[in-house]
Amino acid sequence: MNYLDFEQPIQLLREQQAKAREIDAEGQVNMTSTLEDLEEKIVQVSKDLYANLTPWQRVQVSRHPDRPYTLDHIEALSGGDFMELHGDRNVGDDKAMVGGLGTIDGQAVMFIGQQKGINTKMRQYRNFGMSNPEGYRKALRLMKLAEKFGRPVVCLIDTPGAYPGLEAEERGQGEAIARNLIEMMELRVPVICVIIGEGASGGALGIGIGDRVLMMEHTWYSVISPESCSSILWRNWDHKIEAADALKLTADNMLENKLIDGIIPEPLGGAHNDRKAATDAVKEAVLLHLKKLSPMDADKRIEARIRKFSAMGVVH
Repeated sequence: MNYLDFEQPIQLLREQQAKAREIDAEGQVNMTSTLEDLEEKIVQVSKDLYANLTPWQRVQVSRHPDRPYTLDHIEALSGGDFMELHGDRNVGDDKAMVGGLGTIDGQAVMFIGQQKGINTKMRQYRNFGMSNPEGYRKALRLMKLAEKFGRPVVCLIDTPGAYPGLEAEERGQGEAIARNLIEMMELRVPVICVIIGEGASGGALGIGIGDRVLMMEHTWYSVISPESCSSILWRNWDHKIEAADALKLTADNMLENKLIDGIIPEPLGGAHNDRKAATDAVKEAVLLHLKKLSPMDADKRIEARIRKFSAMGVVH
């Protein structure tokens, strides 16, 4: 397992636990009570650490390499019943944006989300989860397909932002994202968006307009990353911790400011510490909101969606 810098106390305890297990396995010394004490200490230290995470530490947790990514969540949500669909029918198939048909406990849905790579080769293949315009156009194509056949849309957001390259701008990055904002606002099927990792800028917002927008507990959602904010204001990344504090980007901040509709709790120690519990929590939340949204009249659902986003940022 990989450990973040602030998780060093947990790492040391787990190393002691591993050594105690080795001694116990040899059979010469009974380490049962020691192992129980260590497990209690690990739980307590984890509670103490994760109860007081700073915004920057939450950003670190959201980027943990052992955290479940979009395809992991889709696998858990659909039970393996997922058929990926490719291409925007115009330029190509963006590997950073994945989507396709599947079911959640018998409910047919369209899954869409950004996928990061699990190793260096796959990160390059997936462009580090940064979509090009064709990725957003593929997402929109799949949303319209879902609308045609009356399937709800589930968007899983995990991106450091849309790809900022010159070629992406030449192919209409801004227009592609703006088009998605318009079209998603008027989709006649239920739309549930879940931030499962990073939710940065327009790259996240391009698939982030929904009847319900949820965040996992240790994720972030903001117009800009702390590092980029620091580089603009201070001309370097040295102030990223201050930037993270100022941006108010945590799930608690987002809920307080009425920019999201709910927070999905993560297992103790973060989603990377218990991947199954994390994906189960997402599945439970998605099913709960699908059950509430599906019976609603489409026109009323659209009206509520528009009203919700129109009210954001309004100060009385």
